[in-house]
Amino acid sequence: MLPGNIVFARQPMITLHHLENSRSLRIVWLLEELGLDYEIRHYARDSKTMLAPPELKQVHPLGKSPVITDGDITVPESGAIIEYLIQRYGNDSWKISADDPRWVQERYWLHYAEGSLMPLLVMKLVFSRIPKSPMPFIARPVAKGISGKVIGTFIDPQLENQLAVIEAHLGTHSWFTGDTPSAADIIMSFPLQAASARADLSQLPAIQRFLQQMEARPAYQRAVERAGPLTPMR
Repeated sequence: MLPGNIVFARQPMITLHHLENSRSLRIVWLLEELGLDYEIRHYARDSKTMLAPPELKQVHPLGKSPVITDGDITVPESGAIIEYLIQRYGNDSWKISADDPRWVQERYWLHYAEGSLMPLLVMKLVFSRIPKSPMPFIARPVAKGISGKVIGTFIDPQLENQLAVIEAHLGTHSWFTGDTPSAADIIMSFPLQAASARADLSQLPAIQRFLQQMEARPAYQRAVERAGPLTPMR
């Protein structure tokens, strides 16, 4: 029998503040891959604006998702969350040391996903919605012409080029950094899912294969069961 003055403190549980249909599904996927105990607090988008609810600002001033709390630590931003979870809780199969050739690739894709690819996808979403927004009837043809011009002459060519680079890379790699998933695959999952809704992937078999093998992983399927499916906005 243990002495009465010995108290085992409960480890604080990781809490993921999860906005429906958002980037935070990939964090649930990582939590499942790492086999961690966690809870999800669900937040619904505003039905009119599709933005995050104000309650998220009580977690972090930006009011964005994903954000995790781990004890008294709060970590926002997908890339920072992914690095935090892997460095603090990941086993050796997930931790890539700086002297490993894969480390540079992992760092590149971690920064590329939100720094280069997602801005184009967000721009395409915004400009494609401009002609559908409330406006005087006489202004609609002008708005449609301007948005179509931006998409056709700037966004789509840039997006096509970037997807071609990704396709070439995945054509010679099972996953983004080699034969097993890494932080790079977690971060790149959402932009490629978004691209599948906003670009033609029919001629990009390696990207399609990546999405299929990702969605077939038991950990990803468990993530969908807990957090709900992702339906990228068009």
